[in-house]
Amino acid sequence: MFNLVIFGPPGAGKGTQSDKIIAKYNLAHCSTGDMFRMHVSNQTELGRKVKEIMDSGQLVPDSITIEMLEDAVQRNKDATGFIYDGFPRTVPQAEALDKFLADKGQQIDLVLQLDVTEEEIKHRIAERQKISGRADDDASKLIKRIDEYFNKTIHVLPYYQSQGKVVKINGIGEIEAIFGIICAAIDAKI
Repeated sequence: MFNLVIFGPPGAGKGTQSDKIIAKYNLAHCSTGDMFRMHVSNQTELGRKVKEIMDSGQLVPDSITIEMLEDAVQRNKDATGFIYDGFPRTVPQAEALDKFLADKGQQIDLVLQLDVTEEEIKHRIAERQKISGRADDDASKLIKRIDEYFNKTIHVLPYYQSQGKVVKINGIGEIEAIFGIICAAIDAKI
């Protein structure tokens, strides 16, 4: 079982690269953003709570996020591995994920850090918002999401760096060129 975390700020290309990684390596995708949007669009009880939190530009609490993630992993018991996209966002989430995986005799094998400038992030999300109309890409909410990343989420990296699991990838450039670098990092760990 190969477990990979793809890490980066909003608009860094995590979703784009995750799709390519999933197709090549046959990993199951655990995207907290996708899970949240699914619950919101289905108007589940959890979805209504998540919508209220996301609409305010805040992060969904660890307890809700972890519960949804564990459910997604349980539903994909036959997977050869997982790519965690948008999770963990805090050190307590990283610790909870490590504990959850350790209980299954697994671990995080690699953390890919997509490095993108704040200027590039804003440009990408503005373009994505024109196409997708995602509520969380709204300009006022984007500032909160970027601040959350650089003030809170970024602190997860040292947790994994101390374990020697982080590979930093320049996330600016052609999608295929970035993917080639990502594949080399994955192939070195498999």
